Amino acid sequence: MTIRILVADDEALLRMAFSTVLEAQSDMSPVGEAADGVEAVRLARELRPDVVLMDVRMPDIDGIEATRQVIRVSPGSRVLILTTFDLDAYAFAGLRAGASGFLLKNTRPEELLTAIRSVAAGDAVVSPRITRRLLENLRPHIPDGSHADRDERLRRLRRLSIREREVLVQVGRGLTNAEIAAALHLAEATVKSHLGRILQKLELRDRVQAVIFAYESRLVHLP
Repeated sequence: MTIRILVADDEALLRMAFSTVLEAQSDMSPVGEAADGVEAVRLARELRPDVVLMDVRMPDIDGIEATRQVIRVSPGSRVLILTTFDLDAYAFAGLRAGASGFLLKNTRPEELLTAIRSVAAGDAVVSPRITRRLLENLRPHIPDGSHADRDERLRRLRRLSIREREVLVQVGRGLTNAEIAAALHLAEATVKSHLGRILQKLELRDRVQAVIFAYESRLVHLP
């Protein structure tokens, strides 16, 4: 399967650099480039890419709002937020808007390609530990939400079995499937099955959103 990718960034040189790396892969095809958020949404609607590489700071509408709109107009597309260390708060906002994960703009090409393949396959887009580090940095920015939000999270949590809740806690702590299997004395394939059911029951897109849900539900507390 060829992974169809839309690159959205307001810097032409970066768009060209990303596209050059992608074109060199036998299983990837850059299908379009957008210079702003509005164009990114329009092209996502027209092209239905598998993955959108989305910059945060763009003209007209930023990458956060563009992500929200892309998920709505092209539900099958998955978004990777492009960020830098000083934009972590925007990265978290992007994840909450529906992005499947985030990448640093100075990421190595092989890491970029691995992330794209992972998210296209519906798997975690970034290492759980990287996600945990982001959340640690963003602890002051994670809101409690309204009473209605908390009640809704509790309602969804009640759908989980005791074992599924245990797995969700370990996911929130940043453990990989192999590490969760060792901690809970399960087969790795069983952990993967549990995670799939967790995502379905909690109405989440992927592992990154499961980590966020665990933190927002206070199942996991940072030291």
